[in-house]
Amino acid sequence: MYMTRRKPALYLREDSRSSLFLGFLPRKCSIFNLFLTCLILGFLSMLWLQLSCTGGDVNKRAIQDEVSSQKSCPQIPRTVNEDPSWGPHRLALLIPFRERFEELMSFVPHMHRYLIQKKILHHIFIINQVDHFRFNRASLINVGFLESGNETDYIAMHDVDLLPLNLDLDYGFPDKGPFHVASPELHPLYHYKTYVGGILLLTKQHYEMCNGMSNRFWGWGREDDEFYRRIKGAELELFRPTGISTGYKTFRHIHDPAWRKRDQKRIAAQKQEQFKVDRAGGLHSVKYRVESRSEVTISGAPCTVLNVLLECDLGHTPWCVFN
Repeated sequence: MYMTRRKPALYLREDSRSSLFLGFLPRKCSIFNLFLTCLILGFLSMLWLQLSCTGGDVNKRAIQDEVSSQKSCPQIPRTVNEDPSWGPHRLALLIPFRERFEELMSFVPHMHRYLIQKKILHHIFIINQVDHFRFNRASLINVGFLESGNETDYIAMHDVDLLPLNLDLDYGFPDKGPFHVASPELHPLYHYKTYVGGILLLTKQHYEMCNGMSNRFWGWGREDDEFYRRIKGAELELFRPTGISTGYKTFRHIHDPAWRKRDQKRIAAQKQEQFKVDRAGGLHSVKYRVESRSEVTISGAPCTVLNVLLECDLGHTPWCVFN
């Protein structure tokens, strides 16, 4: 009696398993029942997803806020990744700047990584002109020199839109004389023999001997050509890279002239004055005020931002304004 009752039970259990489709649906269920089941499962999945996203949104925002606060208030030392064994000299990278933030976001991380690879101790200074006068690159470099402090002993007058790509370029201490990194043979745009713009290295002593740069050049251009004459007047020998085989691909020029128009206007007597040597003005005649000084990081690269208000003597250089 016991065995005859047990066998039908086993038979029924096995039959019930074989009648299931996908493990949980009756094999003979109608298309309507199948559609209804899928609809219910889809609704439950969407409901779970909505609840999980809503519940986690606060945490995501909190993490983003935390990351943002860490970026705006970095807790890393200025000498990150640096080693004193790299040498006794420290470079002040002077970047004259105004309203070219896209270029700055690329420049600072690139230069920090590049100089770290070359084992160059450095400090990046962004000299940001915040007054209402025309842009004055030379005066900003003078300001950067005066504000760079005693921790640096040589400078790089460096354009924000010019990125070195070749690690064979020399950014070391130029003890023999000014070293023009972006030489006419390598610069992607400017190839005349007396060109000293783009990237120029000088010891602080040599920059003092030149009396810095002229403060008369408001607007874009010509201040480098005048500084070339100052180098020659100080009887300093100008050096340039040798053995660089990458030619005009040595640098990446990231300036977009269609997006960032250069101020090339010549106003009043500026056309005649731009070709003269300024024998009176220079490093110690620049008039300015530092509005603020901030230590920031851009993609992990530390730099100092100086917001600078330049002063202009309208009787001396009336072309510092457009009207």
